[in-house]
Amino acid sequence: MVRQRLDSVFAALADPTRRRMLERLARGPMSIGQMAKGFSISQPGISKHVKILECAGLLKREIVGRVHECRLEPATLQGVSSWLDRQERFWSATLDRLDSYFTDSSSAKRKNRS
Repeated sequence: MVRQRLDSVFAALADPTRRRMLERLARGPMSIGQMAKGFSISQPGISKHVKILECAGLLKREIVGRVHECRLEPATLQGVSSWLDRQERFWSATLDRLDSYFTDSSSAKRKNRS
């Protein structure tokens, strides 16, 4: 995943309102009006959040007449998940090597004391 895209996704996900919006979209497509229900945010505020999610590639918007229909864009989330998996594998391997080093060092020190 391109670094700039990854940065914009994490920036978008940093906001709890946007995460809740994505959770709602995970249940299925909905209009911006439907998505806004339950938030104590103005319509311009909701639109701003939608635009940030759209620019980050986390949702797609389709305009049908006057209705803005939004749906989750799972490919972007899969890209983030893949990046996180790579980080987890890297750090697990690094920490395993560090553990082995200290285990081997401790064994060698005990052997030398005997």
